[in-house]
Amino acid sequence: MSEAYIPYAPLDTLKPIADDVWIVDGPEIRMGYLGMKVPFSTRMTIVRLPDDAIWIHSPIAFDETLANEVERLGRIAFVVAPNTLHYWYAPDWKRRFPDTKFFYAPGLEAKAKCALPDGERLSETPPSDWADVLDQICVEGDLLNEVDFFHHPSRTLILTDLIENFEPKRVKSHFWRSMMRLFGAADPDGKAPFDMQMTFWRHRAAIGRAAQQMIDWNPERIVIAHGRWYEEWRCRATSCLPLGSVALQLLCFHNPILSTVGASGICVSESSRFGLI
Repeated sequence: MSEAYIPYAPLDTLKPIADDVWIVDGPEIRMGYLGMKVPFSTRMTIVRLPDDAIWIHSPIAFDETLANEVERLGRIAFVVAPNTLHYWYAPDWKRRFPDTKFFYAPGLEAKAKCALPDGERLSETPPSDWADVLDQICVEGDLLNEVDFFHHPSRTLILTDLIENFEPKRVKSHFWRSMMRLFGAADPDGKAPFDMQMTFWRHRAAIGRAAQQMIDWNPERIVIAHGRWYEEWRCRATSCLPLGSVALQLLCFHNPILSTVGASGICVSESSRFGLI
């Protein structure tokens, strides 16, 4: 099957984005949805902790050359499956590095469609292994549970599927470009697709609290798993407080899920059209 996207080349290569933070863009995957095989670009995030332990978030397809490159950064210590969809390749990384600790999002043990290694379920409280450097918060819905992270030293917010931001110019097929726009996940105003947003309806108050926490962290950049990630920008929305990041502005101004904080006067967005505020 031919690729649907122009990839974020080079693939399977460490790309530094801040001190002790790297991303790795991986190969395209296909996910079954309504009888279709929907294409997704992939990306994992790597953080080096102060003791040189390596923390791998949402691991992409295992590649031995890449694994060796990551190992040169430090001791590979943690593999994290951050939500109930992003876990498939975690067992491969765990097998290659058996001494690593495996952490997974709440609910994954019941939803996983492959065997998972023994591990520890994530919560709102960061494990002592990384609590001095990484903070975290859980966002739970009917379809998806996700744990999001904030790297304090670099002020990097690490999301997975709460924002998807596919660049139309990178999509080869007119059909898939149209679908991305239809579902609201097209750059520059990427967000969780509308169908996913509706699965958070019953949890909107908790999501509002999670969004408030992300705003309070005041990140300078936001890394996401699918599409263009948000580098360091200036906030351009007059309806948001000057948070110092257009990425966070997109999080609270354009993203209907996370805009529930509008009810508290932090920002008001399109989300009112979906009944979320």
